[in-house]
Amino acid sequence: PPYNCSVVFVRPNVSIEMIKYGYALEPSILMVSMADDDSSLAPFEDDAAANAGGGIGSDDEDANLAAPEVRGGVGEDGEEDNGEELFGDDMMNDYRPIPELDRYLPEGIDDSESHDPMTAEERLAAERSLRRRDREAEEGASRPPDMRRRLFDFSASELGAYDEDGDEDESESGAAAAARRRRRRLAERAAQGEEAAAAAAAAAFLMDDEGEGMDALENLENTRGMSIAEWVKQPQARHEVKNRFMNFLRSTTDSAGQNVYQQRIIAMCQANKASLVVDYVDLAAREHVLAYFLPEAPIEMLQILDEAAMAVVRGAVANYDRIQPIIRVRVSGLPLLEQLRQLRHSHLNQLVRTRGVVTSCSSVLPQLSLAKYNCTKCGSVIGPFLQSQAAGATENRPVSCPECQTGGPFELNSEQTVYKNYQRVSLQESPGSVPPGRLPRAKDVILLEDLVDSCKPGDEVELTAIYTHSYESSLNSAHGFPVFSTVLHANHVLKKEDKMAAEALTEEDIRTINRLAKDGRIGDRIVNSIAPSIYGHEDIKRAIALCLFGGEAKNPGGKHRLRGDINLLVCGDPGTAKSQFLKYCEGIAPRCVYATGQGASSVGLTAYVHKHPVTKEWCLEGGALVLADKGVCLIDEFDKMSDSDRTSIHEAMEQQSISISKAGIVTSLQARCTVIAAANPIGGRYDPSMTFAENVDLTEPILSRFDVLCVVRDQVDPVQDEKLARFVVGSHMRHHPCLSEAERQQLADSLAADRNSSIADSSLEPLPQDLLKKVHHLNQMDQEKVSKVYVHLRKESMATGSIPITVRHIESVIRLAEAHAKMHLRKYVDDSDVNMAVRVMLESFISTQKHSVMKTMERSFRRYLVYQRDSGDLLVFLLRQLIHKHAAYSRTSRRARPGQRAAGAAADSDDDATPDDDDAEGPLTVRIAEKELADLARPLGITDLDGFFRSEIMTANRFRYDADRREIVCQTVTLRGIERIDWSLVRAILLTALNS
Repeated sequence: PPYNCSVVFVRPNVSIEMIKYGYALEPSILMVSMADDDSSLAPFEDDAAANAGGGIGSDDEDANLAAPEVRGGVGEDGEEDNGEELFGDDMMNDYRPIPELDRYLPEGIDDSESHDPMTAEERLAAERSLRRRDREAEEGASRPPDMRRRLFDFSASELGAYDEDGDEDESESGAAAAARRRRRRLAERAAQGEEAAAAAAAAAFLMDDEGEGMDALENLENTRGMSIAEWVKQPQARHEVKNRFMNFLRSTTDSAGQNVYQQRIIAMCQANKASLVVDYVDLAAREHVLAYFLPEAPIEMLQILDEAAMAVVRGAVANYDRIQPIIRVRVSGLPLLEQLRQLRHSHLNQLVRTRGVVTSCSSVLPQLSLAKYNCTKCGSVIGPFLQSQAAGATENRPVSCPECQTGGPFELNSEQTVYKNYQRVSLQESPGSVPPGRLPRAKDVILLEDLVDSCKPGDEVELTAIYTHSYESSLNSAHGFPVFSTVLHANHVLKKEDKMAAEALTEEDIRTINRLAKDGRIGDRIVNSIAPSIYGHEDIKRAIALCLFGGEAKNPGGKHRLRGDINLLVCGDPGTAKSQFLKYCEGIAPRCVYATGQGASSVGLTAYVHKHPVTKEWCLEGGALVLADKGVCLIDEFDKMSDSDRTSIHEAMEQQSISISKAGIVTSLQARCTVIAAANPIGGRYDPSMTFAENVDLTEPILSRFDVLCVVRDQVDPVQDEKLARFVVGSHMRHHPCLSEAERQQLADSLAADRNSSIADSSLEPLPQDLLKKVHHLNQMDQEKVSKVYVHLRKESMATGSIPITVRHIESVIRLAEAHAKMHLRKYVDDSDVNMAVRVMLESFISTQKHSVMKTMERSFRRYLVYQRDSGDLLVFLLRQLIHKHAAYSRTSRRARPGQRAAGAAADSDDDATPDDDDAEGPLTVRIAEKELADLARPLGITDLDGFFRSEIMTANRFRYDADRREIVCQTVTLRGIERIDWSLVRAILLTALNS
C-alpha cells in the first residue's frame, strides 16, 4: 500500500514471461524473490526504464533469475524456450512444508468467540458492507493516484492519455472495453470545448460501481423495439439514464456560470427537505433523451432519477442519507397544460400538468411502505414486504413462515413497519376555464410524503402528476361491467400565490414602488388605475382601491379581535358596470372567490359536512367565504339571496369566523376576507325619493356590516353621455387587431381632449396593471374630528330617518384611514388619511339619502366633501348646479308663456340659438354671472377664478367666458345633441368588425 503497486511472488526456476507482459500494463511492480535455502522475503523494486525495453532481468548472475528472451524468443543456447517444466524432478518442492508460511495469522480468527445468529436484515447489511469495501478496494487498485486526488480537474489531454491506442485488444475484458469507450467519449466531449466538460468527465469516470462491467450506451434513444417503460428497466439503459442525470445535476449552469442544482441541493439540505425541483426546460435543453423518456414512462424514470439525485446529494453533503433516506425529484414546468376535462385513456401512465382549485382535503393518514409481520405460532418476524403504491393495490402479505413452515396466521409488526404520509384531495376546474353551459369537473389527487398539506381548500394550484387508473369494485357493481376510476399521483404542487410570489417582486419592482411612494398624488394615480376600461364612477374606484389594500386587524390582549378588512356594497341601476367591477377585482386580487346570490345558499357561502368516500367519515368543507380566507369574496346579485341565507353570513362579515355544529363536528372556521357585493334596486331602478334600505330590501343588521355603500345612478347628462360614447368607441378601436399604427396615433390625438377633460385626469398617469397587483399601523389620529363627524352624522340620520349610524361606522373610518395610508406606503396614519376616510364615509352616507335630503346634507358637510378635490372639478360641479337651476326655471317660464322669450335675471336666450317658440324642449343658451359663481366658491376657499376661465376644462365642458359682460355662457344640449357624435366613425368600426 505505501507504493500503490501490485505484488508478485516468484519462486525459483519459474518463467517470468507473464510477469514481463503484465509489467507492460502496470506502472509499477514490486517483485519478491524466494530462494530455496532461505524462506525469508527479499523485496526489491525494478527500474521501470530498464524493464520497458523488453526484459526485466539485470546483470545479476543469480541463476534463479536467469531467463531467456522475452515472450518465447530464442535463448542463449540457441534452443527454443518451451516454457516451464511442470513435471520435473523437483516438482514436489512446491509442496514442501514451510512453517513460516503454512500458518494463519491470528488476526481475524474468531473461532473461540461466540456470536448470536444473524437475522436476515443483519446478513443483508453485512453483505452490502462487504461489497462496498470490495468496490472501494478495486477502485483504489485500478485508478491512478492523481485520479483519486483530483475529482474535478480532468482535461482533454489527460482523458486522451487513457486511450492512446484506439484499437481494443481481444484479450481485454468487457469492463475494460466499456471503460475505454467511456473515456474516449468523454475525451471527445472535452475536446469540443463544452461547458464544464472537465467536471462532467470526472463525474462520469467516478460513477457508482453498480454499472461496472456494463457497456456504455451511446444511442440511448434506440429502444430496440421495446416500449420505453421496458427499455429503461434494462440494466444497461438504467445505468446510462442514471449517469446522464447525475451529469446533468453536476454540470448545469445558468447565464452567470453558477451551478443551478448545486445551489438548490445546498438550500434543500439546509432546510432538511427531501424534494429536489428540476426544471423540465433545463432537462430538455441538455438531456433531450431523458426529457423524452420522462413523460412517457414516469414511474420507472422517476425511480432512477431519485437514485441518481440521492447519489449526487450524498456526494455533496456527507451523511445526508441519515437525515433523509430518500430524495424525490420534483418535475416542474412541463410545456403542455392539460385541462381536467381533456384527460383521456391516452394519458394513462403519463406525466401531465394540469391546473385547478382544491375543493376538499382528507386528513393525513399513514400508508404502508415496508411491512413486517409476526408469525403467531413461532413468533418469528417475517419481511420486509414492499407495498405497492399504485391506487387500488392490495396488501403484500407473506404466504408461509420460513421458520415453522406454516401458513400463519400473521399479524402486522407495527414497530418495525415503515409508513409514509398519505393524503387525498379533490381538484376541480378553475371557474374561468369551464366552457359555457358546462359543469366543472373534478379529479382525486394523491399526495405522498412531504407533499401532504402542501395545499388547502380554496387554493388554485398547478399540478404535475402521473395519471393512473385504480380499481374500485363499487363502480363495477354499479355499471355491471369492468370500469376503472382514474386518479392523479402528484409529483409537484405549485400554488398560485407561490407562483406569483416567485415571479412578482423583483429588485426593479421594489425600486419602482418606492419611487412611486414619493409621489404626493399616488393615491389618485392608483384610483385612476382601477378598472381603466370603465368610464367614470370615481367613488366606486376609490372604494375598491381601499378595499383591496385593507386596514389592520387588531386583537388587544388576545381577547377580542377587530377585523381590518373593508366591506363594500354597490347598488344601482342596471347597466352601470357593477358586475364588471367585480370581475375586475377577481382578476387583480391574488386570492379571490366569485359567487352569485342567485345560485348560492347559506352552506355554499359558509360551510357544509359530507361523508368522505375513502375514509367514510364526516368531513367539513368550506364555502365561498372560507375559501376566500385572507382574500376577497365577491358576491354578485346580493339582493337575490333569501333572508335566511343572508343571515348566515352575519358572523362571517363582522367576527370573520363561521361556527359549525353538525354531524358531531363542533368547530369554528376562519373567514378573514373582504366582501364586495353588488345588488340591484327593488323596482329595477333606484328611486331617489326613497331611502337606501327601501330601495334594496336589505335589513339593517346586514347594511351596518358594510363599511362603504355606493349608489350608482343612470342619470341623463348629455355632456357626460357624449364623453361616455366617445370613450367606449375609442376603447374598442384601440383594441382592434386590424388597426394600423398611423390609425392608432390618429385616434390617440382625437381622444386627447377627452382624456384632458378634467385637470386631475390630465396630470395623472395610470399605473400598469402588473405593477398594481404587486403593490401600517394606527399611530396618531385626529380623534376630535372623528368624534365631531360621528356626532353630526348621528344627528342627521335621526332627523332624516335614513340609515342608522352606529359605532361600526367609527371603526369603518379607522379602517379606511389605514387603507389610505397603505396606498401611500406610510407606516402611520396622519391627518390626510383621516380626512380622506371621512370624505369617503360621507359620500357613501349622503348617496343613500333621499333626493330632498341629499342637497341639504351636501351643504352641511361640504367642508369635508371637498377635501383633495381639484378646484376645477369643484367649480365645474357648482357651475352645472347653477346651469340646471336656471335652465329649469327658463323652461318652466316658456311653457307658462308660449310664444315669448323666457326672462330671468341670470338667463338669456340668443336669437340664433333659440328654437321655435312652440318647442319648449329646444336648446337654451344660459348665462351665469361671474359674481354668482364666486359667491358659491368663496366658502370652499376658492377666490381666484381667472385660471379656471383659461383652463381646458372650460372648453371640454362647453363653457365659454364672456370677459366683456363677465358672464359664463353655456348652451344646454338635448337629445338633438347626439348628432355631434361622429356616426361615420362608428359605422366604420362596425364594418371593420364584420369584415374581420
